[in-house]
Amino acid sequence: MKIGVIGGTGGMGKGFALRWCVNHDILIGSRDSAKADEAAHEYSASALKEHNSPKGKIMGVDNISAAKESDVLVLSIPYENIDAICSQLLPNVKDSCIVISPIVPLTKTDAGFELISFKEKKPSAFELVQKHMKDKSNLVTAFHTISEKKLIDTKLVLDSDIFVCGDNENAVNIVNGLIKEIKNLRPILLGPGSLSYLAETATPILINAMIRNKIKNPGIKII
Repeated sequence: MKIGVIGGTGGMGKGFALRWCVNHDILIGSRDSAKADEAAHEYSASALKEHNSPKGKIMGVDNISAAKESDVLVLSIPYENIDAICSQLLPNVKDSCIVISPIVPLTKTDAGFELISFKEKKPSAFELVQKHMKDKSNLVTAFHTISEKKLIDTKLVLDSDIFVCGDNENAVNIVNGLIKEIKNLRPILLGPGSLSYLAETATPILINAMIRNKIKNPGIKII
């Protein structure tokens, strides 16, 4: 498969590229194609050191190209940029393209980190992304609780659970497969896309617990 990452020059993009290039081609998307190409060269060099001979290539492209060419598209973008970015990109995806949203509507208040969708009565990230989808059932939410720093370090075994929500069984199964390709990650299905706000809620819970209790890059594991 070709997996595109919008916002791929950020930490999550690097982590996904290094983890998934073992079996898949990765398209690093950016508004600036030169910046994307530079990042792709850096990630490729790291991948060769860490995996010896990964099957996939890591390539840098502009965001529109990433959207058009990807079989799976990850939206590693801020909540406040959803409408501006998705309105341009998602009409260009293949009809069969599966879109993964790890986006969290996060805000910092005096009390701590909270969800914008609760605090300001705004839509969940899932709801905002879905309105721009060609096939609305191909949107899956996942990876809300994974640490960016841990994802980048491929020597670390990520012994965590990943909450997944979606309406299309095939799309959910493909995302579950990608989660399982990252050693010791386990997908946990929460339900349909309408319950994605529950997965999004897990992020501020983790961040507040991390800060208050001085826990380094925590994850979630259901036992």
